[in-house]
Amino acid sequence: MSETLSARLSHLAVLEAESIHIIRETAAEFANPVMLYSIGKDSQVLLHLARKAFHPAPLPFPLLHVDTTWKFREMYAFRDQFTAKHGLKLLVHQNKKALAEGINPFDHGSQKYTHAMKTQSLLEALAENGFDAAFGGARRDEEKSRAKERVYSFRDRHGQWEPRRQRPELWNLYNGRIDSGESMRVFPLSNWTELDVWHYVLKERIPVVPLYFAAERPVVNRNGMWIMVDDERMRLRPGERPVQKRVRFRTLGCYPLSGAVESSATTVEDVIAEMLEARVSERQGRLIDHDEEGSMELKKREGYF
Repeated sequence: MSETLSARLSHLAVLEAESIHIIRETAAEFANPVMLYSIGKDSQVLLHLARKAFHPAPLPFPLLHVDTTWKFREMYAFRDQFTAKHGLKLLVHQNKKALAEGINPFDHGSQKYTHAMKTQSLLEALAENGFDAAFGGARRDEEKSRAKERVYSFRDRHGQWEPRRQRPELWNLYNGRIDSGESMRVFPLSNWTELDVWHYVLKERIPVVPLYFAAERPVVNRNGMWIMVDDERMRLRPGERPVQKRVRFRTLGCYPLSGAVESSATTVEDVIAEMLEARVSERQGRLIDHDEEGSMELKKREGYF
């Protein structure tokens, strides 16, 4: 075993131990936790760690998918097959009022659409079920506002985040004290990087949605991004014609708002090799991160994950 690979495995062991400690601590400390499940690679790693944390017992909390109804079809298929195979309790929540109003990413823009279908939907689901802690797979290396968050991220009675009210975290000591109606978002992968996640997927042989691997897919070039035409709801602009491109996704969300990258990576090993050469963030392909200055931080203050 090379010295570099040996160091990487030790590094992953440290990260794994820290994440499992956070998951167990949260399950012990809060009355009604839930794990957000977005079906992406980070969710898969987080879920894998949670199952390890309580093995051979089942998870002591359910999974929650905030469903915008605009995810890739392969994501829905993967979600249903994976959770059924492993007997996981999955809650699916949709913002019925926004759906009835026809809120969609084409007519209403990414900002209004995200607020209704993601932020409001998440706050509804947490309130309706009385969850006092919600695990998420966010990492500090993803985006600058996420770099500010603690492992235990306090939310007020309205589910909102105030960066100046965050609590100090010394070593592995987390303050989970909350009053009625308040809640905590918990991020066990805070100290992981995108490369750590992929190395762990490789080491643990964790299944992920095939969209992460290169294949010929129908796409249109819109605002410098390759947007996949995933179903008949995709609205083409004048002059746009779908073309077949060999692409994959570094990050997955709603298909009209997720940009693909041209790639030949068809295995996890290929993805890691490609990432070692990458010089841009994985979230460069997420339109919702760029719809206004400081948009992610503003969304998080309103209750977005």
